[in-house]
Amino acid sequence: MTEVEHSGHAGHAEHQDHGSHGDHGGHGAHGGHGGHGDHVAQFRKLFWVMVAFAIPTVACSAMFAMIIGYAVPEFPGARWVSPVLGTVMYFWGGRPFLTGAISEIRSRTPGMMLLIGLAITVAFVSSWGASIGVLDHQLDFWWELALLIVIMLLGHWIEMRSLAQTSSALDSLAALLPDEAERVDGDEVTIVDPSALRVGDVVIVRPGGSVPADGEIVDGSADINESMVTGESRPVRRGVGEHVVAGTVATDSGLRVKVTAIGDDTTLAGIQRLVTEAQNSSSRAQRLADTAAGWLFWFALGAAIITAVVWGMLGLPDEAVIRTITVLVIACPHALGLAIPLVVSIATERAARGGVLVKDRLALESMRTVRAVLFDKTGTLTKGEPSVTDVVVVDGWDRDDALRLAAAAESDSEHPLANAIVDAARANSLKVPAASDFSSSPAVGVTAMVDGRQVRVGGPRLLGETNQSELAAVRSWHEEGAIVLHVLVDGAVVAALKLADEVRPESRQAVDALHRLGLTVVMITGDAEPVARAVADDLGIDRVFAGVRPEDKAGKVAELQAEGLKVAMVGDGVNDAPALAQADVGIAIGAGTDVAIASAGVILASSDPRSVLSVITLSKAAYRKMQQNLWWAAGYNLISVPLAAGVLAPIGFVMPMSVGALLMSASTVVVALNAQLLRKLDLRPERSVE
Repeated sequence: MTEVEHSGHAGHAEHQDHGSHGDHGGHGAHGGHGGHGDHVAQFRKLFWVMVAFAIPTVACSAMFAMIIGYAVPEFPGARWVSPVLGTVMYFWGGRPFLTGAISEIRSRTPGMMLLIGLAITVAFVSSWGASIGVLDHQLDFWWELALLIVIMLLGHWIEMRSLAQTSSALDSLAALLPDEAERVDGDEVTIVDPSALRVGDVVIVRPGGSVPADGEIVDGSADINESMVTGESRPVRRGVGEHVVAGTVATDSGLRVKVTAIGDDTTLAGIQRLVTEAQNSSSRAQRLADTAAGWLFWFALGAAIITAVVWGMLGLPDEAVIRTITVLVIACPHALGLAIPLVVSIATERAARGGVLVKDRLALESMRTVRAVLFDKTGTLTKGEPSVTDVVVVDGWDRDDALRLAAAAESDSEHPLANAIVDAARANSLKVPAASDFSSSPAVGVTAMVDGRQVRVGGPRLLGETNQSELAAVRSWHEEGAIVLHVLVDGAVVAALKLADEVRPESRQAVDALHRLGLTVVMITGDAEPVARAVADDLGIDRVFAGVRPEDKAGKVAELQAEGLKVAMVGDGVNDAPALAQADVGIAIGAGTDVAIASAGVILASSDPRSVLSVITLSKAAYRKMQQNLWWAAGYNLISVPLAAGVLAPIGFVMPMSVGALLMSASTVVVALNAQLLRKLDLRPERSVE
């Protein structure tokens, strides 16, 4: 086997090595995608080695010298330079195509590999025949063999580079777990690796620390940030007897957790399995160039047979051999071999400059046919973090004064809601006074002295402790699923704060633009129905899946697909990974988690949902270029093959080999220049929605 062979079929670069199942830290992570990077380097190395061989092979070819119009340098053994180096190129540089051709013969699916393999083999055999005087000197195709191998290797190097995976979704899942766990052993606390934990062990989770394994809280209560696993935008209060998931974070208080699941039984491991299954079961579309090459193979083979029969019947056996071999050699798709890889390479480069990273060219090809776009809510359509969206005050109080005092009381807290209040004060350019005597009570609120007054900020339990009633204006906030905090000054309620996951200002533009394209817009979230419905109504979204558990998100994608819709999924969290892999096109927000990015075929470098329109624009433009290039490339064959066969011989015209070579080169140049036009495509998000 040569160093560049993979899967026995160099042409099907869409093949992906998903790695083997193995434990990573005891949590069932899987191996990464290392194969494509190795193959890219190997094809690059082979390409440059073959370029070095091709230069003297072409330069010393008598046929090429005759076409161009120069004299081959004369030195001892000059006539054997092309045959010797050409033979090395055939067996070394041509090996991936020959093994691919054999694979296509065995599978009875003729395509690009068989067409290339046939052409280089015919060129190799006929060139040796011409070199040793068995065949006519016109059949000296060493120069053509060398150029063909170099161009095809370039095409496959470009194609594989565009497909190279740069990160592993499954390794990213395992990375959510802490590096160490604090296990309670009697009266002592022992630092251990999470993989050493066993069911029944009790572990300590410090404030701000990650839960090392699925378990049940046996002591303490805390606001748990589960957004990386469940997608829930707000921290969820968990107390004794409640379940917590590995990888989630205790934001404000410490816990003791009894381990209930380890290894393959954890929620994270279950998500890993879903990602793997969805990735491995994804259908792989037949490549356009391969399909065209399959038709051209039969076209070239049929034309060669007809050529041989007709010239033979005319009693011209020598001309029959020359014409037949010429047909088979020039039928090889120089331009066709570059038609798709060049477009993909330039499209992905243009996309990257526009903030769209294309990992899977099949995803890019598929985006133009998508009929439904499924957005994850948290972190995609919304900012993924709480923010103050409204403030109401009692008579006699100023809105800014109440917000300023609340921010002062919360300034020493690390809680996400406290940060939101402080950020709101800064956004309103309020001067926040210093606070003293700060204290925090989990699930109740905070207390501090500000400007000589006691200021307290908290939820329903704070009102219960102080026998205060909530303001009437906040009842509608509860119906929307918002978080409601009240501000008390010296024991009396003076204001209420509405905190919610803020909708991105660009989201409405994105949804409206997708509607103009005739696409169905769907939202999926782990949030409760009222929260989801409020966002959906605000944005004009067509359908909503609310309260969806992580393991059910991929099922919702499949449900849409079962309705006959081709689905693009846009998400940013670990909980989105299986759905991203299940979708026809997975699009990850670049600001999201590594696992979401690794599970997707397209990555948006920004968090602007309008960038989805850029992907659609790019997909349609790239597909147009692919079609145009395929027609240019195939057109060369459709014209040159009959002419090479001698279809116009009755009127005295038989296409010289030199003309065939010029047509071949012209076709390749046209394909290359046409692909370059993609560089001018405007992918700015604000232009995409116009």
